[in-house]
Amino acid sequence: MESQDLRNAGLKVTLPRLKILQILEGSQTRHLSAEDVYKMLLDSGEDIGLATVYRVLTQFESAGLVERHHFSDGRAVFELAPDKHHDHMVCVKTGKVIEFYNAEIERLQAKIAEEHGYEIEDHSLVLYVRPLSAGKG
Repeated sequence: MESQDLRNAGLKVTLPRLKILQILEGSQTRHLSAEDVYKMLLDSGEDIGLATVYRVLTQFESAGLVERHHFSDGRAVFELAPDKHHDHMVCVKTGKVIEFYNAEIERLQAKIAEEHGYEIEDHSLVLYVRPLSAGKG
């Protein structure tokens, strides 16, 4: 993404928006909280306040540039809007977020909705997982 993407989303190109977009694009962690983004900005020498980070992330969400998720700890995390749908697993031990896609799960969800007289408009699936014990198997 770049400044043109901000314009295409109907957002004025500003330094805070560009810097926050760069953080989201450059981070090895795909799911970042506003506090994570703020700390990364501070570490890179940027003088952008936490309130501005929250405001920009909310603007990005409204414009469809990012998606907001609320996982088990209750805090919001943001990821760049994915090109393709995916679901999430969250490790309850480490907090690690794993993205996955499974065609069978998608098919079953559509079937269940249809059986109840609905079609899926959108959905979010989060599995809360823990590592398998070495002794099980």
